[in-house]
Amino acid sequence: MLTSDDFVNGLTIREPLGNEKGYWIGCPGFFYDDATSTGYLTYRIRRPRGVQPDRGGEVRVAKTTDLENFEDIFSMQKDQVNSASIERSHLVKGKDGAWRYFTSYVNDGDARWKTTVIKADSPENLNVADMKDVFTPGELNLEGVKDPWVMEIDGVYHMFLSIALPVESTSSESHETHDIYNTGQCVSATGLATSNDLDNWEWQGVIFKPGEEGWDNYCRRINSVFKRDGKYYAFYDGSASHLENYEERNGVAVSEDLRNWTCLTPDGPNITSPHATGCLRYADVQEVNGEVLFFYEWARADEAHEMRLIRTTAEKLPIPS
Repeated sequence: MLTSDDFVNGLTIREPLGNEKGYWIGCPGFFYDDATSTGYLTYRIRRPRGVQPDRGGEVRVAKTTDLENFEDIFSMQKDQVNSASIERSHLVKGKDGAWRYFTSYVNDGDARWKTTVIKADSPENLNVADMKDVFTPGELNLEGVKDPWVMEIDGVYHMFLSIALPVESTSSESHETHDIYNTGQCVSATGLATSNDLDNWEWQGVIFKPGEEGWDNYCRRINSVFKRDGKYYAFYDGSASHLENYEERNGVAVSEDLRNWTCLTPDGPNITSPHATGCLRYADVQEVNGEVLFFYEWARADEAHEMRLIRTTAEKLPIPS
């Protein structure tokens, strides 16, 4: 099984723009195109509040053929969508050969997180002008919907999303900061949607949410799902309150149907950084050509976050028994 030393020695893919708290680079989302033997990595660049362009100011797509060198081929600035912040994205190639770039950002109108898509014939031809809504929180009776991650199972696409569930204190004023997840006036959970074509999505509902107690009783955000030995294992971000909203740590849950999940890490996070807050989040774990790729964002000693990769095997994944 992977140990803390493996994560300490992971390959650094991207470093933050600054060497202090609030500078992050991460939110990895990976897709491998078998037809061209090329991998595509989506990620987010962030600066501290007050340093322009602050918060999630930019998202990018980088391509790789060797998993060591990553070349940026697409960039989107938050100003292009009149947003206060952009978050996690995921690029996926459909069965029809077309590409969809799913992303999430704060809507300028109601200050709530929403999820959108850009469709193109190639990753290099992505155009922000072609963006369309996929999910808005109002239609789902939620306070926010973001961080899409997509996997295909037997021809059906499954999109996992970070969702903000309302609580007793939630009101229109909860969105004044343009980030309800950072206010304590919601609960951060995971929702699921399914599609046969990546264009038409059916909402399946809330599938994984925090309990009343525990180290993750505020946030349970599934970042990726890995199938092993006939079961599905979710690598999720957990936190005890909104005060840890940007410094989540990793937990693991298991399911047989992708809708009912059992937490395997009830007593504490499964993987942490040895530095600063211990943050290790946005784990994207996928198998490519018999090898398992483990992308992650983690805290450094200077409190900034960088993006890393470990190449391993399914048997060595840090999954509690």
